[in-house]
Amino acid sequence: MKRTALVISAALCAMLLGAVPAQAEERTCRGTIGAVTVDNLRVPGNATCTLKGTRVKGTIKVERNATLYASNVRVVGNVQAENHKHVSLTSSTVGGSVQLKQGKTATVTSNRVTGDVQSFTNRGKQTISSNRVNGNLQCKENVPAPTGSRNVVQGNKEDQCRRL
Repeated sequence: MKRTALVISAALCAMLLGAVPAQAEERTCRGTIGAVTVDNLRVPGNATCTLKGTRVKGTIKVERNATLYASNVRVVGNVQAENHKHVSLTSSTVGGSVQLKQGKTATVTSNRVTGDVQSFTNRGKQTISSNRVNGNLQCKENVPAPTGSRNVVQGNKEDQCRRL
């Protein structure tokens, strides 16, 4: 009887532990990462990260005063930058959205974005050109207003981005 209870308890514990989802790992980038696959990627404050042909299964986060140079990158999730120094995203595919908030400069050129491209309250030159955006292209309260052209947007081009 005790042995049966022990076996049942062990089986229940194994089922419960097996039901816990695995946590995605976050890779911190300082320097250059080439054509490898990572889960999530973080560019820490004051760091510079260069991605060349990298595949990100999750999200890229660019932190305070950090710089990201990403070309030919595939991101399943979002590219999120807040209080960034500079973001350059070129010839890449983003499965989620590109969000640039309260930072300085950015260049978003020749990308395919499934979600939205958003540039809000940045204080530096924002160039947004030749992107294919399935969602909206939204720009508000940037100084100066973003520049660019030839963006193909399935949703709406809004506010400061309405002519891009």
